[in-house]
Amino acid sequence: MSDTIDPTRATSPSFNRRVFVGLSAASAAAGATGATALAQRAELGRPHPPLVAEDDPALDIARPELSHADRTLGAYLAAPKGAAPATPAVVVVQAIWGVDAQLRDTVRRLATAGYVAIAPDLYAGLGAPSGDGATEIGPFRDAAAKLADATVDADLAAAAAYVRSRPGTARVKVGVTGFCMGGGITLRQTVDNAKVFDAAAVFYGKVRYGTTGDNGAITPIALAYADDVAIPLAGSWGARDTSIRPDDVRALEARLVARGLAHDFRIYDDAGHAFFDDTRASYVGPAATDAWARTLAWFGRYLT
Repeated sequence: MSDTIDPTRATSPSFNRRVFVGLSAASAAAGATGATALAQRAELGRPHPPLVAEDDPALDIARPELSHADRTLGAYLAAPKGAAPATPAVVVVQAIWGVDAQLRDTVRRLATAGYVAIAPDLYAGLGAPSGDGATEIGPFRDAAAKLADATVDADLAAAAAYVRSRPGTARVKVGVTGFCMGGGITLRQTVDNAKVFDAAAVFYGKVRYGTTGDNGAITPIALAYADDVAIPLAGSWGARDTSIRPDDVRALEARLVARGLAHDFRIYDDAGHAFFDDTRASYVGPAATDAWARTLAWFGRYLT
């Protein structure tokens, strides 16, 4: 995508703390089972201890080094303890904050759901600071502006190759998911890396390609890539997101429907941008819980 969304300014002002508290209460009242129980282990919507601990005895954690051509980058990996060679995998694409504590927690959550999950550091060599606890977006916007599509695509392909590199794993199915900036990058993988990945799940990724800003009616070229999407695609967006128009999402979905491509899109009426990030005030419990459950179901269908 040509411009970067500021997740701290991309939700309608009408989505205020009162709405957030009400939604969180509704989520708690809905019952605590499965993913919902996990999400209620801490007070969310602000920095908190991880939902899945780094030293969880059920997981294996690693920080492998990936390489392709003349580039080397780090990554964060979590897998079920003693994962079998046939265990499917998911590549996780960072939001603008990089491979921060919340993203690493998400990688571990995928591992507890039965996947080998890996998040490559797309900012490698670009001078980005740690995203842990960060609130100032400037340095991250600068790093994101240096990302090159072809390099990022190769980084993600290298992550997929890594999880397929263990003995007996060459044919393992690999999905891709990402958030905010990473959601837009994930959407691009459905075309650029369609032969690498078997399914994709986008969280509030920008759907207009190659456009500046978000003004005016969408032009045909901004969705032309939809004709080349080649893998099953799930997506979750918020209706209160001021950076991604719900009508754009619906226009993309209409093109996929016309092609008969497997997809599952949902726009959450009470959510804004970054509604899944449980360390920030943008978090919306009901939408995050439902989107996570749908994502796991999607990968369960297409990766296992």
